Amino acid sequence: MGTARGRRPARMSPRIDVMHDNSFRDLVPAVIEAAAAAGRCIEGVRAEGLGVATKSDLSPVTRADHEADALLRERLLALVPAGWLSEETADAPERLAQQLLWVVDPLDGTKEFIGGIPEYAVAIALVEEAQPVLSLVHNPARGDTYWAVRDHGAFLTQVHTADASQDHQRIRAAEGRNLLASRSECRSGEFAPFEAAWQITSMGSIAYKLAQVACGSAAVTFSRGPKHEWDVCAGALLVSEAGGRVSDVFGAPLQFNQPFPKVKGILAGAPHAYANALQELAQIGASARMNELTDPPASLQRS
Repeated sequence: MGTARGRRPARMSPRIDVMHDNSFRDLVPAVIEAAAAAGRCIEGVRAEGLGVATKSDLSPVTRADHEADALLRERLLALVPAGWLSEETADAPERLAQQLLWVVDPLDGTKEFIGGIPEYAVAIALVEEAQPVLSLVHNPARGDTYWAVRDHGAFLTQVHTADASQDHQRIRAAEGRNLLASRSECRSGEFAPFEAAWQITSMGSIAYKLAQVACGSAAVTFSRGPKHEWDVCAGALLVSEAGGRVSDVFGAPLQFNQPFPKVKGILAGAPHAYANALQELAQIGASARMNELTDPPASLQRS
């Protein structure tokens, strides 16, 4: 069977036995390579035609979402044979028993991708015991890759197309009053109560917004409605390893690989900006969209 259009033949990296030596840092080059390949796939689909469809929840999905998901599943599971949780793959209860879990959004910011706005990303995280230990957010339109390893810091890698060389620089969260917000949430008026205190900029892709907070381009971002684990897992580690703070909108720590893979919104920012936003959120409250949270289906409940 030939490769999907827009994809290069897979170059499998050697499997690394993180189960024994916890060498998560050693996985980084291969994960960067996998994300870059997914990014090439996504941009290839853009050049050929998006193939837009609509999911059951009325959100858009493209051929790029599906092809990037298949590519990442093949490469990442070959690298570390862990559980799998992805926006574009049916969930399965087997992941709950896995020590390690890949949490992936192959194309976060599909609406921006369709609209030609370069604010979309490939988001990858490896979770151990409910917490991310390695994460990556790659923007294929801009060629920026943000990654972090638990207790090793957060970094920005930029690839120079002329000679394929890479620059790696450590990134840090930075204080300020600039807040990144979801376009759809801005349009619905959810950020109106915060306009007096913050300089608000709308941006697509929560994963990419979290990466921008991690690198100091914005002080804080939050979403007052529920988010899927694959939306926020990768970016959460980026922000925390960049010296910022991350929680749900009520200030509770995030837990991943849960039976129902949604969290109660997200708040992430540099420490003081985070604290200020948390105080304001406590006064205003969560979005009515939080009512979307329900119990997991029986097949995904832990025994």
